[in-house]
Amino acid sequence: MSNSPIIVWFRRDLRLDDHAALSAACATGRPVIPVFIHDDLVAGLGAAPKMRLGLAVGHFQKVLEDRGSQLILRKGPALATLRALVDETGAGAVYWSRLYDPASKARDTEVKAALKEDGLDVQSCAGHLLFEPWSVQTKTGGFYKVYTPMWNAVKGREVAPALPAPGRMPAPESWPASDHLGNWQMGAAMQRGADILTSHCTVGERAAIDRLDTFIDNKVQKYVKNRDLPAVDGTSRLSENLTYGEISPRTCWHAGIRALHEGKADAEVFLKELVWREFAYHLAHFTPRIVSDNWKEDWDAFPWNTDETPEVVVWKRGRTGIRFVDAAMREMYVTGTMHNRGRMIVASYLTKHLLSHWKIGMDWFTDCLIDWDPCSNAMGWQWSAGSGPDATPYFRVFNPVTQLDKFDKDRAYVKRWIAEGTRTPSDTALSYFEMIPRNWGMTPDDCYPDPIVPADEGRKRALAAYEARDF
Repeated sequence: MSNSPIIVWFRRDLRLDDHAALSAACATGRPVIPVFIHDDLVAGLGAAPKMRLGLAVGHFQKVLEDRGSQLILRKGPALATLRALVDETGAGAVYWSRLYDPASKARDTEVKAALKEDGLDVQSCAGHLLFEPWSVQTKTGGFYKVYTPMWNAVKGREVAPALPAPGRMPAPESWPASDHLGNWQMGAAMQRGADILTSHCTVGERAAIDRLDTFIDNKVQKYVKNRDLPAVDGTSRLSENLTYGEISPRTCWHAGIRALHEGKADAEVFLKELVWREFAYHLAHFTPRIVSDNWKEDWDAFPWNTDETPEVVVWKRGRTGIRFVDAAMREMYVTGTMHNRGRMIVASYLTKHLLSHWKIGMDWFTDCLIDWDPCSNAMGWQWSAGSGPDATPYFRVFNPVTQLDKFDKDRAYVKRWIAEGTRTPSDTALSYFEMIPRNWGMTPDDCYPDPIVPADEGRKRALAAYEARDF
């Protein structure tokens, strides 16, 4: 087995730099067989994230080909597929990068135990996070349930430098057969919106590094102010690339640290955002219910609406009559991303003004986001709803009208995304109507609707419901 191939199972780590599993495999000098598996977890992705993952896989295939390697594609259950590849190639080891959401952990635990039982060398490596969840503990040995103490605990920690890409990737004498990516039709569920959504994607490791460099060089010094302005390109936009592992959090962290040492004080807030992502994963590791159920279990008694009501339908379609909400929902549908200020506003409106369950919103985002992340998405929704950790006070209801006055004074963001009632709608606003299903019956010539639930009325309704809760 000393010269048998090593299978490197790629998942949400489609890069060469700072890839511990790939580096460890290449360091042995043994042949390395990169593999991506279309298993049940991939099959279950929403329309936009599945399409975006397909783009990432296709791009990474070309990167490996340029290095004289290949990315072998297979479809089927992960364990059975890996066992078949071991039989075909004579591989003696399987390496991969750890994932921490409940579904991935359950799959990986089963696969690791079974392959070890088969006599294989199985190694799972760090790389998706800055800090392994079990390495960050409170003084009493527990995990952090509030973000700020966690930030204080890790902000001064040493983070190891990012690993360089392997200099050489030894190839096997012969390659196993591979599926054709096109046959998987990863973008099929997007239907007529696929081309427009693709045009808003920034795919691959090189593009992700360029995006980070541009942010650090030109934007981070004004990050604190501009990150709250949805019409301004003031954020890193790296959530898309972190989702698919096209860049590592360590690479982002060290870029932020360098900027901080260069006197760009706002870089600390960027570092805090990286740790906010860590917080989501640590909570999912220790309390996996956060991705599917109320983190605060007493919220199970709250009488949220769980049905697809007419109010929920128009919320999804960006026709609530609340301009900030509608602009943000349309931005997400067209681009697959949404400004963070918008995410807070639309989540507050759904869960508080409309008193609808956060799961409705989480599931819609799961279908529409190209930067969908199982842990960050769930924690963000529960944070907004009040049922999650470190939440805003449950009675805090964002006013989407005053928020618009504060963060989009000249309505540049609204004009970018809402066409109705405008003589010369922007191309981005019109592109929404090119993407949506025809059976929604919406056109840019429609009258813009009155609010389904006015801001003040919704706030009163929410506060009354909170006052009446019996837990």
